Amino acid sequence: MTALRKVPIFVASALLAAHFARSGSAVLMAISLLVPLLLLIKRRWSLVVVQVSALVASAVWLDTTVLLVRDRLMSGRPWGVAVLILGSVALFTICAGLLLSSRTVRAQYQRSQPPLNTSRD
Repeated sequence: MTALRKVPIFVASALLAAHFARSGSAVLMAISLLVPLLLLIKRRWSLVVVQVSALVASAVWLDTTVLLVRDRLMSGRPWGVAVLILGSVALFTICAGLLLSSRTVRAQYQRSQPPLNTSRD
């Protein structure tokens, strides 16, 4: 069941990668595709990095929405459908990150190892 909670972050990352590919940014596209693979590292920090990247990706979608609406307003073209679509993608991306906050997913990712007890009793 926890695998199903991870699928949306891969979809969200693929959508962001497609956005960056369309804008010609190969490096950002590659990063977008690689970030969810951090979930293969069963450490808490990797989970946090993926969740934070989902928030950053949502901000990218919202910024893109603002720029697109501004452009369409200046050219007198309709912008409502663009807001609906990009807003939905931003919301989906946030939800994908939040799904990783569940107790069952967090239980799979260990915290940092406790320090070794070096005292001599």
